[in-house]
Amino acid sequence: MMSKLPFEIGDTFTFSKTIGESDVYLFAGITGDLSPNHVNEEYMKKTVYQKRIAHGVLSLGFASTTSTIVAEKAPMPSVSYGYDHVRFVKPIFIGDTLTVTYTIAAKDEEHDKTIGDIEITNQDGQVCTVAQHILKYFP
Repeated sequence: MMSKLPFEIGDTFTFSKTIGESDVYLFAGITGDLSPNHVNEEYMKKTVYQKRIAHGVLSLGFASTTSTIVAEKAPMPSVSYGYDHVRFVKPIFIGDTLTVTYTIAAKDEEHDKTIGDIEITNQDGQVCTVAQHILKYFP
């Protein structure tokens, strides 16, 4: 039986971006998350991190960008059905360059969905964020 869903297990898509100070402040302003972890350098000097960290959810926003890249390559309409198993495993600092790798991990032909494994790494190859993404198709 031929698959009606696009993509094969193992297909991979990527997106990269360097986190600027403006990214953190704009995200803080949009979301209202003005935690000192993100906007107060002096506060963070007293922590194990020694400097401000970007919002973990900001990195998940880049995962959304990558899922849009996947959706745009599909020959049929699709929508994001959400994220599962999201973990912020390493802090992201201003100046880090993140790369999102989105890999098709499973196909659910019965429900017209694919599951993508998401791994977000920094410029040193260290994993910062992981998640799974569900993409629902409308053949």
